[in-house]
Amino acid sequence: MGLFKKRKEDRSSGEGFAAAASAEGPDPRALIHAIDIVKIYEMGDVKVHALRGVTLKVTRGEMVAIMGPSGSGKSTMMDILGCLAKPTSGTYYLDGDNIEKVSDNRLAEIRNKKIGFVFQSFNLLPRMSALHNVELPLIYAGVPKRERRRRAIEALEAVGLGDRLHHKSNELSGGQIQRVAIARALVTRPAIIFADEPTGNLDSRTSEEIMQLFEELHRQGNTILLVTHEPDIAAHCQRIIRLRDGKIESDEWIKEMSPLAKEVHGERPLSPPPGWGQADDDD
Repeated sequence: MGLFKKRKEDRSSGEGFAAAASAEGPDPRALIHAIDIVKIYEMGDVKVHALRGVTLKVTRGEMVAIMGPSGSGKSTMMDILGCLAKPTSGTYYLDGDNIEKVSDNRLAEIRNKKIGFVFQSFNLLPRMSALHNVELPLIYAGVPKRERRRRAIEALEAVGLGDRLHHKSNELSGGQIQRVAIARALVTRPAIIFADEPTGNLDSRTSEEIMQLFEELHRQGNTILLVTHEPDIAAHCQRIIRLRDGKIESDEWIKEMSPLAKEVHGERPLSPPPGWGQADDDD
């Protein structure tokens, strides 16, 4: 699995950049920098305020859980950070790109090359093999056949499915299907992996196995941001951001911060992990 250790980039050290960004501009040390994000959905004459001025930063190598009750805005936040939706107002920088100002072609390139998605419902093509499903993002990216085949096999081996390359979805367990989805997210070597309720359709034992896999990927240097309403899933992360009524209610670290995270966020005391049996409201 060491094959998928993220390459270190000059940006991750913060060297060569200003110690802090101005109030108006992005922090170049942050992989994600969202500034005063507002999202309003108009439903006839009714306006639904999903996000109300959210500002946050995520540095390279963090593993972050976003939690909150139904209607808190966590799914909307994931959509905006994952470039699946744009805010009504505010500014979002991903790896230095101002998402509001990029062209449609550049936005498609960012989604394909910088972001890996893992969904609760897996979103695999059922008639295709695990190998072909993992190859798909590389086909869209124009990667030559031999190279994409090699990288897809490497990704499946990294998640423990080297012996299931040619199996279709109906020949795999739920946990194996989610591993295929994780391999698909990894294969483009993205800057960040977004996981939306990645264990929502899995039993408790399989959920624990999937979270151990995410932890291993994180230890290898991958940046992971996941949405969950389950405290025991969030407890695998370094940092837990809780939303309520479209605002950040709390932002806590439960595991050790990296030197870069301390530089960007300031050194924070560690909070205890979320208590088992004290589940958030269902999303």
